[in-house]
Amino acid sequence: MNKGLEFGRKLESENEAQSTQSKGFENMESKIPNSKVAVVLLNMGGPNSLFEVKTFLKNMFNDSYILPIKSPFLRSIIGSFIVNKRLEEAQSNYQKIGGKSPLVGHTSVLCERLNVLESKYYFTYAMRYTPPFADKVAQDLKKRGISEVVLFSMYPHFSYTTTASSMEDIFRAFKLHTFTPKIVRVERYYKKRAYNLAILERIKEVLNGENSKDFHLMFSAHSLPKRNIENGDPYQKEILENVEILESFFKEFGLEFASIKVAYQSKIGPIKWLEPNLQDCLPKYQGKKLLIYPISFTMDNSETDFELSLQYKEVARKVGIEDYRVASCLNANADFAECILEIIKEARNG
Repeated sequence: MNKGLEFGRKLESENEAQSTQSKGFENMESKIPNSKVAVVLLNMGGPNSLFEVKTFLKNMFNDSYILPIKSPFLRSIIGSFIVNKRLEEAQSNYQKIGGKSPLVGHTSVLCERLNVLESKYYFTYAMRYTPPFADKVAQDLKKRGISEVVLFSMYPHFSYTTTASSMEDIFRAFKLHTFTPKIVRVERYYKKRAYNLAILERIKEVLNGENSKDFHLMFSAHSLPKRNIENGDPYQKEILENVEILESFFKEFGLEFASIKVAYQSKIGPIKWLEPNLQDCLPKYQGKKLLIYPISFTMDNSETDFELSLQYKEVARKVGIEDYRVASCLNANADFAECILEIIKEARNG
């Protein structure tokens, strides 16, 4: 367990608990055979409808890892202010990508694929800010008589704002329902060969047979406030290590790019964030071909489908980028599913 994870600290009451679950989660429950070992895929979640956008934002900005204010009351006040300020724009953005986040749907399909590939496990998922919440997942696992749970972070790099927050949330739910299975944690896997090979395939797919030497490759990672890194969050270090690993894979498989850079996206507010900011980098590629890979995500979401694929594509057009492409995340692809199974086997045997 990472020393920074403080699972024993006092946990606040769950914010705006929901009784509804996504249809994919409900349909999946009825198809799974009995098993005593469960694998729970952990992620932030995303609105399943425009109505859930407010729930998503409210829960996110009530997370002490996201809004590090010690007083729950003060955090709630400031969080509500941020939500009210961002709600209309956020709903408009989600409307442009189909009225919901693609993240939960991709996760549901991935679980279905995993349950077919490995029937001795019960694969399910819990989201941090939208249904299905950890609370209901914990009840389901207890009802099934699960004796061992593999908690699998869908974040390949560790950050307190993501991995620690999700892990702490589900431990709180287990404690609330007096559910005490054996626990195996998978908190990072960016060094795994199978994982990086899957990324390589997504990059090849978006190249579509064209010469990689004609393209500049930009790895885009979700940004974090600089103070988080200064306070010991290993996220940026692991992102940069992952890029070095992928560069070695490119050499191994004979894939060359005009240049390879790292930039950060999705910063908000006036505080200092990780740099360089992706949007600020785009004008440098005027008249050139640019390929974006969203390295910090395993599942496509609003930051990939809206921010990268729509918003920044328009910026790229305006600054004169000749060819702007965004690779898909790993989503429910077969190679990623096989990678997950391999990582689970190693974690359980370790």
